[in-house]
Order: sequence, then C-alpha cells, then structure tokens
Amino acid sequence: MPTSISKSLQDCDSDLAYQDAILQGVSRTFALTIPRLPGALRDVVGNAYLLCRITDTIEDEPSLPSEQKQIFSERFINVVAGRENVEPFARELGSSLSASTTEDEHDLIANTDRVIRITHGFRPNQRKILERCVEIMARGMSEFQRNATPDGLENLSHLDRYCYYVAGVVGEMLTELFCDYSEEINERREDLLALSVSFGQGLQMTNILKDMWEDRRRGACWLPRDVFQAAGYDLSDMSSGETNPAFAKGLSELVAIARCHLENALRFIILIPRHETGIRLHCLWALGMAVLTLRRIHATPAFHSGQEVKISRRSVRAVVAVTNASVRSNLALKLLFGTLASKLPRTQADCLPQAQP
Repeated sequence: MPTSISKSLQDCDSDLAYQDAILQGVSRTFALTIPRLPGALRDVVGNAYLLCRITDTIEDEPSLPSEQKQIFSERFINVVAGRENVEPFARELGSSLSASTTEDEHDLIANTDRVIRITHGFRPNQRKILERCVEIMARGMSEFQRNATPDGLENLSHLDRYCYYVAGVVGEMLTELFCDYSEEINERREDLLALSVSFGQGLQMTNILKDMWEDRRRGACWLPRDVFQAAGYDLSDMSSGETNPAFAKGLSELVAIARCHLENALRFIILIPRHETGIRLHCLWALGMAVLTLRRIHATPAFHSGQEVKISRRSVRAVVAVTNASVRSNLALKLLFGTLASKLPRTQADCLPQAQP
C-alpha cells in the first residue's frame, strides 16, 4: 500500500476515534445513544451532532457580542460547505472563547479540522443533509440570540420557531439520514418528516423547562409570555423557586404542550420498521429520559435549578432496560408511554408545528 494512502487511512481512523472520544465529553446522552445506531449511520450521526455542538458553542459563548457570533456562524456554514478553510476559523474562534465555555468544548473547537475532515468524507447526499441543518440552525440561533431577553419570548409561535432552529431541524436531518440509509424507511419519508420537527421540539421544550433558571441567569428566557399572561403571570417577575400559583399554571400548560410533542415522537418511532432496533433505541432512550424529566418538572414546579429535576443514573438505566425489552413491540411502547406520561397534564391544542422558513 502506498505510504500516502496508508497515512490517509490512519488519519481517518484517528479522526473517528477522536469523534467518539469527544462525544463522551460534550454529551453523555448522545454518547450513550449513538452507538446503538447501525454502523452505516453511526459515524455520520455522531459527526452531525458535533457540527451542531460547534454551532451551539458559538451561540452560547457569553463574551462574544452578537455581531461577532453572527460572523463566526456564517464562517462555520462556509467551513462545513467547503467554501472556507477550517484552520483559521478554528484558531480565531478558539482564541475568542472564555472560561465559561467548557474544557471539552474548547477541545472540540481546537480540533474542528478533524471533525470537518470526517464531514467531507461522507457521500454527497449525506453532506448536503448536514450542510442544510448547520445553515438553518446557525442562522436561526443567531437571530434569536440577538434578541434574547430575560423577559421571555413574545408568544408560543416564537417558541415554536426557536425550537425549530435549535432542535426541529435536527429531527428533519436525522429523518433524511435514516431515509438515505434505508429504502424501507424512505418509503415512509413524508409521514416521518411530518412528525420529525415535533419530536425535536418535545426534547427541546423539556430542556428549556429544565434549564430555565440557568438561562435566566445568563440573561435569556425562552418561555412564551402569552402562555403565562393567560395564566395571570408576568415573566418579568420571575424569580428562582417561584411559588406563585399563576406561574405554576403557565408552567403546567407548557409541560402539557411538551407532552403532546413527545407523544408525536412516539408516533415517529413506531413508523421506524420493527427490525431497525438500533434506530428505534437511539430515539427511544432520548424520549424516555425526556418524559421522566417532564414528570419531575411537573411534580416540582418551584424548583431552583436544572440539577433538582435532572433524572438519576438509576432512572437512565431503567429507561435503557425497559425500552430494550419493548423495542420491537408497538403495543408495548404505547403502553409504556401511557404509563410514564399518565400523571402529566394534557393540552387541547394541536401541537404539530407549522412549516418553518
């Protein structure tokens, strides 16, 4: 084997090993679920998550002004698409990050070139899917970060749009990757896409509710003002450990909406062929953990921080065990969801999001 080809293969193996290792640092949840995917999907989904994580890191960095975040976001879009060199981008972004960004995220940015080498090694259709996701996410998140306020979003429609940019587009991306992987899944593409944004929104709304006090301390609030105004509460009066019954009423309505989205997530999973157990488990574990987190939020509306409602490792192990046993049975999965969500409130609204720009 020629030396240049041998070195290229070694570099590829090294990059993939780095990808697997850094996933453990930046997301324990995805590091847990991605290995369940079929081999043909594992590397591309892992890479997609890291691209999204880099996008998040730009937007989450508190020391960067919004104009600079927008510039870095546009540059990253170009890096992913192969229109800009990765090394200057990574070097300049890395030097702009503060200690508020985690050590693992600093490491990820420093090794952006390794992530992008993997991205550019995928098939053209896979690259197109990833590029679309990063472009929509980066531009949408920049828009909302520019207008972030501790007083919340204007209304539920704005929350839907925010969730689309942060997570709904990821649901679309995963669906397209699943369809690219399997012709059998591709035959159900339209039905899956119709539910994919709702799936992403259910997971994102759960995170928004869990992290609302941490977000507020950073000067942002992603809760919709109109939902709380209808309950008789002004979000500008929010304080940690809120005990106002009107606040609890507004929170309960958002829990109900998130529950509805997670029910759509189950419908999405059931559309995946039963024999594709890896894809089902990848989705089921995220769904199960979200439902258990919602239960804790609903049971403890006066919580002070996300740590108070974060589920335990024992609960995570229980989700893994029960879904492993039920993964091939649609009836068992419906019964399991019904049992876990039985104490959560319901909403009368249709929670399927409208098409986003």
